[in-house]
Amino acid sequence: MKKIALLGALALSVLSSLAMADDAKPLRIGIEAAYPPFASKTPDGAITGFDYDIGNALCEEMKVKCQWIEQEFDGLIPALKVRKFDAVLSSMNITEDRLKSVDFSKKYYNSPARLAMKTGAVLNDPLVDLKGKKVGVQRSSIYDRYASETFAPAGIEVVRYSSQNEVFLDLAAGRVDATLADAVNIDDGFLKTDAGKGFALVGPAITEKKYFGEGAGIAVRKGDKALADKFSAAIDAIRANGKYKAVQDKYFQFDIYGE
Repeated sequence: MKKIALLGALALSVLSSLAMADDAKPLRIGIEAAYPPFASKTPDGAITGFDYDIGNALCEEMKVKCQWIEQEFDGLIPALKVRKFDAVLSSMNITEDRLKSVDFSKKYYNSPARLAMKTGAVLNDPLVDLKGKKVGVQRSSIYDRYASETFAPAGIEVVRYSSQNEVFLDLAAGRVDATLADAVNIDDGFLKTDAGKGFALVGPAITEKKYFGEGAGIAVRKGDKALADKFSAAIDAIRANGKYKAVQDKYFQFDIYGE
């Protein structure tokens, strides 16, 4: 009996050690670091931005270590599926289309889509006023899907790029007439820069839930409800304890969480 008790104690010890080792594993998070102010690179190559800081605050709340892995945006979901990382925290909106292949936490921010063009441009009806013009979008983004399904059939040429920064470069150079992107990203990543002088947000905010969902969430592999729930609980916690607002106030002068 003593031997059985000893073996049982050893087994419990091994299981406990394995559980602790599993908890000690870093949480691998995919991010595209080319989307200011949400994520970008400092001159020394470090990642910075709202997404990055929020992610670190969430990992601290969950008592795990963040391991950030960079990936171009259109490769984030495929890389998540093949387990290159455990989650994606990269301004990825929760949409019906994406929910077919991944699961999400609750939202951690929400901002509308907008168009940007040269200052003075007037868009009463984008589907009419943009006909025959070129609109740049980031490939595989919600803006790409919206433009492909609504702009392209109206005779508007949709030009796709691997990053939003590339769109901004071509907009400044006159190779496209407009861009459709996140309003905050356009403002901070382009309009407030030297390259963005002479450009402005035009037309109304575009918020169709079919394309833009309920806001940006943290993507996890399909069926990984436990991790999604942990992120959602941590989002609630940092919003309650003030850590969310502290990060928000570094980057924005308004409530980025939205309604």
